[in-house]
Amino acid sequence: MADRIHPRDSPLTMSPNDSSEMPLKPIPPFSPEKPVPPPGTYVIQIPKDQVYRVPPPENTRRFQQYALRKSDRGWCRSCFCWFLLLLAVFVVLFGITGAALYLVYKPESPKYNVTSFAIKGINVSSPTPTISPVIDVTVRAENPNDKVGIYYGKDSSATVYYSDVLLGNGAIPAFYQPSNNVTVLKAALKGPGIELTSSVLKALRNGEKNGKVPLRLTVEIPVKLKVGSVKTWALSVKVRCDVTVDKLTSKAKIVSKDCDYSWTPWW
Repeated sequence: MADRIHPRDSPLTMSPNDSSEMPLKPIPPFSPEKPVPPPGTYVIQIPKDQVYRVPPPENTRRFQQYALRKSDRGWCRSCFCWFLLLLAVFVVLFGITGAALYLVYKPESPKYNVTSFAIKGINVSSPTPTISPVIDVTVRAENPNDKVGIYYGKDSSATVYYSDVLLGNGAIPAFYQPSNNVTVLKAALKGPGIELTSSVLKALRNGEKNGKVPLRLTVEIPVKLKVGSVKTWALSVKVRCDVTVDKLTSKAKIVSKDCDYSWTPWW
């Protein structure tokens, strides 16, 4: 027969006069449907197809600017590619056209030559250092082409130098030169009121005494070629001639000359 224990003597019963033991906390009711997890750190895994990427509100404007910049960059890249393609097509067509014209017309470069210098207004024996020279220059232009004409424009310039001293300037008259033609051009180059230094006067006197006075003639003139019935764009003919004359008079003779010329676009 089991021994009966009085509730007063039970170890689970706390005496109201016992202050050494803490009161027990109430135990929450246990629910089998919602178990309470123990405290700790948990990792929750979510499938990728259920994750929605939404930018934070503060980054919305930055995202829109980036998307707009990317769209503009793609449009610019497309335009640049089309430009390169059109440029390549233009270069190919231009090359084919130029080769065809060259084979049909076979152009040759014109030839230029200085034939005479007539100098007036320079007296190196005079004690006055101021001179006003007038230099008549004759240039021979030859067009050896069979099917190409040359238009010489009016905006030309011609100058004569002794060393670094400008003795006179002027212009070549405008004219049209047909194919297989030789044209003689004359230009009066003037330099009013030029004051020479003593060293330049001395060098001119010695040159005339020795029969060798070096001069430099430069001519620049715009031209257009006529190929069949078509005129080309404007080109620039630059002629430079180093000419040595025996004296500085109207009867001066050319002792030596060396001419060079080039063709460049006229801008």
